[in-house]
Amino acid sequence: MAKRTRKSKPAWGKLALGAALLVLLALAWRFTPLSEFASRENALAWSRAARETPWAPIAVILAYTPAALFMLPRPFLTLLTIVAFGRWFGVAYSAGGILLAAMATYYAGRMMRRETVVRLAGEKFEEAGKVLRKHGVIAVFASNMVPVPPFAVQGVIAGAIRIPVWQYVAGSILGMAPGLLAASVFAGELRAALEDPSTISWWVLGAVAVAFGVFIWLVRRWFAKRIGR
Repeated sequence: MAKRTRKSKPAWGKLALGAALLVLLALAWRFTPLSEFASRENALAWSRAARETPWAPIAVILAYTPAALFMLPRPFLTLLTIVAFGRWFGVAYSAGGILLAAMATYYAGRMMRRETVVRLAGEKFEEAGKVLRKHGVIAVFASNMVPVPPFAVQGVIAGAIRIPVWQYVAGSILGMAPGLLAASVFAGELRAALEDPSTISWWVLGAVAVAFGVFIWLVRRWFAKRIGR
């Protein structure tokens, strides 16, 4: 007897929580010293201090691995990195950190027992494993575009099912490219706004956000169909 597929419902609870957090942040910005602490002058000073600190790039690259393990928001770390170091160096440091984190989780998966990996990955382990084995680089790339499983768990699954290293590296590089491109645009505009708020281009930000959203939706749809087979 075929199983019924449950229709996904809108995540109203998460949307409400996100809206509440935005309201709380706005209130904190308005009625606490937060606006003075995170002022434009302070942000520029922090960016300048990061660029002038010799060990800062190494610290940033290494920070991506614990961020992945504790499931901290990687895009936020990437945004801060590009704002601090500029587009070219910021993207390079972010890419190095993401790839280092990907390889750390991949080799962790190779060393873990299968039962441990299944507990981490959940009920979709077998389906995800089949897609990764069949589609290789493209599947690794697509898995980076979906929120579930998280980035660290994706690496563990890939290592556990013994995806060839070169396929995982190639897929990870392709998978990080869209996010880095979008982050470089947003961070570049943010950095320009810190120096001169009148220079920010809202049209560019809007176009990039829409294009990135459509691209992610298409990739997630492709991956969901392969998982559902």
